[in-house]
Amino acid sequence: MLFQNTMKLLQKYGMNFLNGLGTTLLLALISVSIGCVIGALVAIMRLSKSKVLRSIATVYTEVIRDTPLLLQLYFFYFLLPDILPALKLSKFACITVALVINSGAYMSEVFRSGIQSIDRGQTEAARSLGLSGGASMRFVVLPQAIKNVLPALANEIVTMVKESSICSMLGMEELMFGAKAVASATYVSLAPYTLAALIYFCINYPASKAIEAVERRMRRGDKQ
Repeated sequence: MLFQNTMKLLQKYGMNFLNGLGTTLLLALISVSIGCVIGALVAIMRLSKSKVLRSIATVYTEVIRDTPLLLQLYFFYFLLPDILPALKLSKFACITVALVINSGAYMSEVFRSGIQSIDRGQTEAARSLGLSGGASMRFVVLPQAIKNVLPALANEIVTMVKESSICSMLGMEELMFGAKAVASATYVSLAPYTLAALIYFCINYPASKAIEAVERRMRRGDKQ
């Protein structure tokens, strides 16, 4: 019975779920892509010799990582239009900013551990060749660190695909919002949420397996 209802919903309301899926994937890709750039910069700040930069980076990561994502979404959703009224930011823009800042905080810890995993001899060798501290980080340390954090980066995308479902609380028309809309229109709850769960699973399970395959390949490469 549940299977039949789910298939009927898919036939009738398939575009609702497809449009929601597109928004979900777009939110995840934008937030993680920009979050990686922010994360790398914040990681470098946390490893900087400057106490001011370290303090700013530490406050940012701790505040974001120690507060709920939903609270951050509400905060930026209501704050940004007030402080930037001339830009007339859309709902999508405000929510994306919140997700980017959240992802950046978590990715900063990933990049920091990746940078610290590089042997100090690499930096010393680069400096002995005449590279400055910044050039050593840019051309020697970061490329190796990025290779080490690739699995964690891919995992962050999977995590963000799932966590973006919380954006439905603010009326963002992503996958979970689509499921709620179908449930409200049909007065049937189990089937649309089951279909949403299946869609999430069909995206994240293959992605997780792909991440595991990349990790195994990278380990084999390191052994060779």
